[in-house]
Amino acid sequence: MKPGNDTHISEFLLLGLSEKPELQPLIFGLFLSMYLITVCGNLLIILATISDSHLHTPMYFFLSNLSFADICVTSTNIPKMLVNIQTQSKVITYAGCITQVFFYIVFLVLDDFLLTVMAYDRYVAICHPLHYTVIMNPWLCGMLVLASWIIGVPYSLLQTLMALRLSFCTHVEIPHFFCELYQMIHLACSDTFLNAMVTYFATVLLGIGPLTGILYSYSKIISSICAISSAQGKYKAFSTCASHLSVVSLFYCTSLGVYLSAGAARSSPSSAAASVMYTVVTPMLNPFIYSLRNKDIKRALKRLSGRMV
Repeated sequence: MKPGNDTHISEFLLLGLSEKPELQPLIFGLFLSMYLITVCGNLLIILATISDSHLHTPMYFFLSNLSFADICVTSTNIPKMLVNIQTQSKVITYAGCITQVFFYIVFLVLDDFLLTVMAYDRYVAICHPLHYTVIMNPWLCGMLVLASWIIGVPYSLLQTLMALRLSFCTHVEIPHFFCELYQMIHLACSDTFLNAMVTYFATVLLGIGPLTGILYSYSKIISSICAISSAQGKYKAFSTCASHLSVVSLFYCTSLGVYLSAGAARSSPSSAAASVMYTVVTPMLNPFIYSLRNKDIKRALKRLSGRMV
């Protein structure tokens, strides 16, 4: 690269989780294993939901969409990381970095809103069971998923277009294993005030907003469960939303923990290590959480495996 400022840079350098050569084979094997488990696990959830007519319900429709989003979230960054380790290269093109930012934001927002939609589904199922099929009809379910896409794509496009207007200096090393938007903004030489303001308001609207909806839904669910007289009825009602509550807790505790409390570590590899939790570990664990605690999914997976044998 030419010395001095370069507005039209051609590439970034992804420093990854560690620059120690002896750790690269271990990181490669670990992330390849987690990626394959994530893709296969979530793909099995999707196939089981499609193939089993008993799972053609709103809850499993949203779950299959969540599994698709989880596959896509990890697929936006892990394959490139694995290629870089294998080729011993840290380079990602400018166009590749912008593309990675766009799709990562799209599927992360989709993940966020699908979890909110699933909380609403559980709220209707427990608090209004007699009207569940009427309220959660196929048209509304489709519209809720479409709305999640409609929110995610324009927002991601806005952030990407705003990133395109930034100019960068010769220091283009990103202390991360993928092109994270905040890291790109941190490297910019031009004024980033507008980017910071958009990101701040987006965090409030797209982060706190859905979380508030989830908390409100579960406050109503808990009130309804407490009103049930029998212990067996309470257990049955709670078990229908236990898996979703586990996934929500995992998603928000890791993502909000990284972005709100680890702000001081954004310029260090420790931030990249923390990001592994919600970009890789959470999507990998989701299929296990839903299948281990869900008899319907277990039965569907057994039928699916029987057909494949």
